[in-house]
Amino acid sequence: MKDTMRHPGVYALFVVPTLFLYVLFFVYPMITSLVYGFTDWNGLNDPRYIGFGNFAEAFGDDDFINAIYNNIVFILFAAFVQVPLIVFFAILISGVKRFQGFYKTTVFVPSILSTSVIGILWGFIYQPEVGPLNRALGWFGIEPIYWLADMKWAMFAVLATNAWQWMGFFIVLVLAAILAIPKELNEAADIDGASGWHKAIHITVPLINPIVSVVIMLSIAGAMKVVDIVLVMTNGGPVGSTEVMASYMVTKAINYGEYGYGTALSIVIFVFALLLTAIYQLLVVRRQERVEL
Repeated sequence: MKDTMRHPGVYALFVVPTLFLYVLFFVYPMITSLVYGFTDWNGLNDPRYIGFGNFAEAFGDDDFINAIYNNIVFILFAAFVQVPLIVFFAILISGVKRFQGFYKTTVFVPSILSTSVIGILWGFIYQPEVGPLNRALGWFGIEPIYWLADMKWAMFAVLATNAWQWMGFFIVLVLAAILAIPKELNEAADIDGASGWHKAIHITVPLINPIVSVVIMLSIAGAMKVVDIVLVMTNGGPVGSTEVMASYMVTKAINYGEYGYGTALSIVIFVFALLLTAIYQLLVVRRQERVEL
């Protein structure tokens, strides 16, 4: 057995199939996308090389610029609304003495549901005439709101639905970090007379900063690649008010047959996501690591 494991061919036997699948399903599609991004191709005729034409068109395309703006709205909402709520609910659940498992399961359930199911569910909730949200607002004398058809409300409706779907997953992550804090620290704070929120602000939040940083980074990455919830709920409408980069790419490539342009947009999205993640790593995570050292 020892002689067998010393033979390089044994390791190759395990590594090569995995490497082959990685190249086939990840590296090859990426290289192919990169090539087609520089072509004018409709998916049927032979691709025609046009250099950086698609990229120049993208940054002169008002609809794509609007989609970039909407992605930024998703990022800001995730960083400044969604993440604080995640920490808030995780702290609340960590303080529950009874049925904590029930609350964890309840908040996690939306994360395992299909986006199509969630889109249909919230489409009913937002329904202007018979939806429960407008019915509840009607009790206070508020006129029905066309949540998904009104440009003023459509983006907020999609943001709230997307947050509802993914917050539970991150709450469980943050909750695990909170429960890992040594009990002695909270007991010492109790002896000093600290209240619940003082302990949360001065002990819990600083100690879970590393996991919160990871949650922010994952939220930013998720906001950059958001597409399915937009396509299911509004398809980018009304009048492009909820269009994001990925949904615009799908529209161009699939609906209009502009595969070359759509592929170029996918490259732009990839580069944006890579840059944002790298900047966040350099400015926040590295600084945090230096402070901890």
